[in-house]
Amino acid sequence: MLSRVVEMIYWTARYLERTENLARLINVNSNLLLDLPKSIAPGWEPLINITGTRESYLEQHDDFNERTVLAYLVNQNNSPSSLAKALSGARESARTIRDVIPRESWEQINALYLYAKDNSNKVFVKSQRFEYLNNIILRCQTLNGLFAGTMNQDEGYSFLLIGRNLERADMTTRIIDVRSADLLADENQSLQPFDLIQWMSVLKSLSAYQMYRRSMQVKINRSAVLKFLFQSEVFPRAPYHCIAKVEFSTMDLPNNEAPLRLIGRVKRDLIDTDVGNLEQEALHEYIDQLQLSFINIGDAFSEQYFLSGNMQHQQQADS
Repeated sequence: MLSRVVEMIYWTARYLERTENLARLINVNSNLLLDLPKSIAPGWEPLINITGTRESYLEQHDDFNERTVLAYLVNQNNSPSSLAKALSGARESARTIRDVIPRESWEQINALYLYAKDNSNKVFVKSQRFEYLNNIILRCQTLNGLFAGTMNQDEGYSFLLIGRNLERADMTTRIIDVRSADLLADENQSLQPFDLIQWMSVLKSLSAYQMYRRSMQVKINRSAVLKFLFQSEVFPRAPYHCIAKVEFSTMDLPNNEAPLRLIGRVKRDLIDTDVGNLEQEALHEYIDQLQLSFINIGDAFSEQYFLSGNMQHQQQADS
């Protein structure tokens, strides 16, 4: 399969996963603000931090009010991490490989792009926000099922799974990093009831609440939540599970030694680290290192398999 083709499949999957995660984040943050008193509610600023676009946001805006943040995250094409940007990337990537992916998947991606664009103003209306974002989430999940049920399970599909799971692992660590930093101090006894609500929001941001209760069978607490979210072998959004899936999808690819070495290191690090006992600063540093590892894995795939990565590598060699 051509390098250009597998690269477009890979990025189609990453953009669709990014779209779904952004929609989930906005939904959960809206609900969290309804559950917490205004004096301690985190507001909308954490969502900008999760997407890693704080500097870009502050170049364009002076505050973090609800409407400004939502516009930046939903329908601003000049935002590097908006729904509009991600869906535009998914649509353009899929358009160039329409003869490779199932026709129905291209039609669904195009329909999702048009729906999100034509109805984006609904996100500013609280009574319509959930329906709008939930439709985007369900359409992304439909696409995942469509690919699984109708796409040849060949090298192209392997790169689809690699892109989806790398993006998912990265976004999970971002959500945990920012959400846990926003949580209330454990020693503040008067605010402890709200601490439970916030840890529930961490789980719900990842649609992990019910699976946590089923797997851990303990009340919600920091240590157990972190252990489940980072190290679960069965929860689909846990980084360990995601990286294990990336490893499995890489096994049958040719010339896979470099990516597999990096993947193996990350897997060992994830399972060996006692994340539940890390203090907040140490947790933040650990997550930073994980995110750098995910970037390195993505770069390894790019250099080994993608046309853009090969061209960049050749340019560096020539210089």
